[in-house]
Amino acid sequence: MHLFYTPNIDQDLYQLDEVESGHCIRVLRLRKGDAVRLIDGVGGFYTAIIEIPDHRRCVVKVIEKKQNYGKRDYYLHLVVAPTKSIERFEWLLEKATEIGVDEITPLLCTHSERRHIRTDRLMKVITSSVKQSLTAYHPKLNEFISFKDFLQTNVEGSRLIAHCYDSEKVHIKHKLSPGDHYTILIGPEGDFSEDEVMLALQSGFEAISLGNSRLRTETAGIVACHAVAIRNEK
Repeated sequence: MHLFYTPNIDQDLYQLDEVESGHCIRVLRLRKGDAVRLIDGVGGFYTAIIEIPDHRRCVVKVIEKKQNYGKRDYYLHLVVAPTKSIERFEWLLEKATEIGVDEITPLLCTHSERRHIRTDRLMKVITSSVKQSLTAYHPKLNEFISFKDFLQTNVEGSRLIAHCYDSEKVHIKHKLSPGDHYTILIGPEGDFSEDEVMLALQSGFEAISLGNSRLRTETAGIVACHAVAIRNEK
């Protein structure tokens, strides 16, 4: 059964936006009476039937509702510097969404090679991954923010920073308690600067290792997401 993203759904009759309407009617060629599934991005999972098969304003009628569908017991905030290749960063967002992430903040660092992003384009990547992975929760994508400005924000729970400098670090698996709120910092291709690491530690972050290999930014992000997901498996 086909799945559509329907944010702000609050009644039994709902009009898909123009993009989803076009995909539903023109691409998938669905018709009146066909059943579809809807997700609202905040835990709502719905079964509906098509009432008005219009390729610009398709209207569906909800016949079954489930709340808190697939809700996780933990919260993961991934704070990561976008890669020079935007395709690699998009791949990270896609896979992190599939594995499980609640919030993503693109981070501008001293060694960042990419200093501009298109949030609207990245949102489309995340939404597509939400639909593909059949999750009812849509990760929050924050605006690009500098490293220093991020450290001034309110950061909850376990605060971890992964870096490659030779220093006292423990493996991430030893810093994860089930059901926690995690904020994990992942640096750019050239890693965080030493000053950035020092500032993070002074702000209450703990240095962690993601293994013995030197990882690319997007790989490090996936390893962090997977480590958190595995630690919280029941």
